[in-house]
Parts: sequence; structure tokens; C-alpha cells
Amino acid sequence: MAELSGKYLVGVYDDDDTVLHAVPKLRKAGVKIKEVYSPFPIHGLDEALGHPRTRIGIAAFMFGVTGCCVALTLMIWTMGIDWPMIVGGKDPISIPNYIPITFELTVLFTAFGMVTTFFISNGLGPGTHFHPRFDLRSTDNKFVMAIDLGRNSMSEDEISRALRDSGAEEVNIKQF
Repeated sequence: MAELSGKYLVGVYDDDDTVLHAVPKLRKAGVKIKEVYSPFPIHGLDEALGHPRTRIGIAAFMFGVTGCCVALTLMIWTMGIDWPMIVGGKDPISIPNYIPITFELTVLFTAFGMVTTFFISNGLGPGTHFHPRFDLRSTDNKFVMAIDLGRNSMSEDEISRALRDSGAEEVNIKQF
């Protein structure tokens, strides 16, 4: 994750619908929004901010396929080729017998893979330094919109006025 530096204009909102409707208005006015922080996920906010659709489902599918292939390869090799045993009169390579273990390894690989993908994609892990928060209430009951003044061509007063017109109850300046 990139370190925060510079001057930011922070709009504090009281309602999730207000902030959700404010994002397209501000983007239409030409304001470049750095990020919106909220105490819970807001459905539709990613699209409003212009974030591309996530490809995390593809990663989950690939981890699941890997787990399934590893399970089947392991069981077919160990019970059918390397050390064949006839159990209950069944063939050494009997796919229906392998289904429960295949399912379990598919879920296990998907779970561990997705946790690892989450940490890597969000820049989390050992030795990670978290950036300071724009407003401490963003994890409690407020919705915070951060706007990098260095990336915007509009003046500070114009952006502040646009934030207030869009429903922000507070507009603050934060320097990092």
C-alpha cells in the first residue's frame, strides 16, 4: 500500500445513502475521490467510485480446482498405483470413494488460498504499517470521503462547497 502524504479534504457524512448518492454528484462535478471509508460495506459504492469489477471469484475457482486435482492425484496415485489395495471388493481406483476427501481438500485449498489472496491484495501481512485514519469515527458510525487536494484541479473552496452541497455534515482538512 502506498504511504499517505499530502493534504486531504475530508467530508464526514452521517448516512450511507447520502454518501452513496454524493459520490456520483462529486465525480460528475470533476472531483477526484481518493477513497470512501465506512463502518460497514455499502452495496453499489464500488461502482459509484468507478472501481473495476473484482476478479477474486476467478482466484477462488482456481484454488478450488487446484485442491480438487491435488486430492484426486494423491488418492489415485497412493491407492491405485503406488500401493493398490482391494477394500470391500472394490476397484483400487474407485472415484466415488474419493468424493468426500476431494470435497474437503477443494474447500481447504480455496479457504487458505483466499485468505492469502486477501492479505496480499490488500497489502497486509507481517511488518505492515497502517496509515493513519482520516477520521476516527469512520469505524464507528460515520462515513468519510477523502479527497486528495494534490490530484484535483479544483480549488479547496470549490471542493469544500461541493462536499457540503452533497450532504456532508463536516468538511475538514487533514495533512499527512
